Amino acid sequence: MTKETEVQKPEHGEGKKHIIHRVRGHPLFLDVLFIIALASAAFGFLYWQDIQGKVYIEKAEITAPIISIGPATPGVLEKFYVSEGDMVSKSQVLAEVGGKKLTAETSGIIIGIKNTPGQIVTSQDPVVKMINPQEMRVIGRLQEDKGLKDIVPGQKVMFMVDAFPQKEYHGVVDSVGMTARQSDIVFSISDKREEREFEVRVLFDTKAYPELKNGMSAKMWVYK
Repeated sequence: MTKETEVQKPEHGEGKKHIIHRVRGHPLFLDVLFIIALASAAFGFLYWQDIQGKVYIEKAEITAPIISIGPATPGVLEKFYVSEGDMVSKSQVLAEVGGKKLTAETSGIIIGIKNTPGQIVTSQDPVVKMINPQEMRVIGRLQEDKGLKDIVPGQKVMFMVDAFPQKEYHGVVDSVGMTARQSDIVFSISDKREEREFEVRVLFDTKAYPELKNGMSAKMWVYK
């Protein structure tokens, strides 16, 4: 009887080496490698250019000045004619205190009311709080050494908000703060030099982005 000859199968490692050897030996291997290297270099250069052409501001917030409305003289808070979230027009009646009606100084959105009818309120007690959407801005806080010198009014801005992380919004730099923000951090003599923050205010079309609300957190990129 003759024994059948067993076929030796190549080890797994040897198979991989064989494939790598064949790939490296392909006549187009060096061309493909060169193209990949060139594409990577081009992508890196474009990415570097993109980074160099923008100033990133991580800490930002959508905000508008709060308009507080109260009585000129003390009186009993009698009645409200609006609710939180209402859109109101200029001169619209908002509430009644001591027989006198309180009206809106401008068109805007009601963001809070002092819902305590029957109590006495004074001129120091805001009965209604509102904002004017046209005054809404994205305000970023930027350290003085992080590109502040490159930002001027009129530059284009792209910003994003945490509430809608997949959407991009656009605006323009409205102003750059002339005075540093007040810091709550107390530095001792041994601590490193404090890095001051300045406000960068960005104007955007509130009618185009009605979903944006006062107080939303944001981040933005200012194009140089």
